[in-house]
Amino acid sequence: MATGEAKKKLVVLSGAGISAESGIKTFRDSGGLWENHRVEDVATPEAWHRNPALVLQFYNQRRQQARTAEPNAAHRILAELEDHFDVTIITQNVDDLHERAGSTHVVHLHGELFKVRSTKDPELVYTLEGTELNQGDLCELGSQLRPHIVWFGEEVPMMETAVEITEQADIFVVIGTSLAVYPAAGLIYYVRGGVPIYLIDPSMPEVSRRSNMTFIQEKATVGAARLKEYLLQ
Repeated sequence: MATGEAKKKLVVLSGAGISAESGIKTFRDSGGLWENHRVEDVATPEAWHRNPALVLQFYNQRRQQARTAEPNAAHRILAELEDHFDVTIITQNVDDLHERAGSTHVVHLHGELFKVRSTKDPELVYTLEGTELNQGDLCELGSQLRPHIVWFGEEVPMMETAVEITEQADIFVVIGTSLAVYPAAGLIYYVRGGVPIYLIDPSMPEVSRRSNMTFIQEKATVGAARLKEYLLQ
């Protein structure tokens, strides 16, 4: 790149497959169960109203698991690409592995595991010290704190931001997601015509194929290395 030349905008949509290689399980790993819990019992507003203690315990376990996980080669390669591109990662994951690998611009579509928020005012968001959030932990307004997670059936507040970022992409990458969870899966349709799209997944996502798509049928770590080769050629 010539001195002073603007870096191309590389936008990455990442999903559970990239974190799976760091040992973080997904609810699809075991037939719709998350550590033997049905999604409906731990990851919906109804579950929270029905049994907040179970929901809090579930996310405390998720945080403990995430704390022991380390970023893998795919996370690190995406961070390294910042040397060559203006990289934004839009992730469906709630862990902090992208940040810990060194990525500096990460948009979390589905919330963040290590943040909590007020049940009275959703704008009151706090970084959690440690891994435990328990009943009786209150916000400054005196209401119970809840996980800062977008549960099934809730609006995705960062979706509009993600669409705007996607529309500006010069290169768009999908890694570790089967493009089955909406609205995130719909982002690929906001990529401008002619912009190269790279899809990295061991089982190829069902998408309408376009001439500007390159399929890399590999797990995230292998696929990210191949992506880097393609992009830096």
